[in-house]
Amino acid sequence: MTNPVNQELKQRRSIYALGKNVSQTPAQISETIKEAIRQSPTAFNSQTVRAVITFGENSDRVWDIVEAELKKVTPADRFPATQEKIASFRAGFGTILYFTETQTVHKLEADFPLYAANFANWAEQGLGGAQQAVWTALAAENIGASLQHYNPLIDEKIKEAFDIPESWELRAQMPFGSIEAPAGEKEFLPDDVRFKIFE
Repeated sequence: MTNPVNQELKQRRSIYALGKNVSQTPAQISETIKEAIRQSPTAFNSQTVRAVITFGENSDRVWDIVEAELKKVTPADRFPATQEKIASFRAGFGTILYFTETQTVHKLEADFPLYAANFANWAEQGLGGAQQAVWTALAAENIGASLQHYNPLIDEKIKEAFDIPESWELRAQMPFGSIEAPAGEKEFLPDDVRFKIFE
């Protein structure tokens, strides 16, 4: 049985060799990203996922902030390797900043106290689903991406640079662009370790 969704999921890989050689316009890519997030489920249809989509100099600014903040905490002898890694993200066509809208989470906690302890986790699950959807949608357009987590180190500088509302909590960064080198082979755990099936 060949499932088309699973075939698309196989295309989604962590691509670290990114470039700017994409055929789509920023407007087309933005619409792909927005629609993938719109169609991703969230608990209580709370729609707590937020995204800032950056291109060109604005995308570079994300990685300039990351580099500057990492320089403050990285030993000098290890910083060149860090710079090289950051340069690989800056080489892409754009960057998505993913946020959780915490005001909605807190309102749900207050409105539904029986489930209050769950809403933060459910928001994170919603974010993960949206990231998977975006990543797969980009892969279907032959656009590579990876998921990075430099928060909370960069949170304040990102908020200042992009006028981010106070209730948006930065959770991840996704550089994307043309696929300049394929991902390596992917290894999988044995099925009997990961799954139990009862018929």
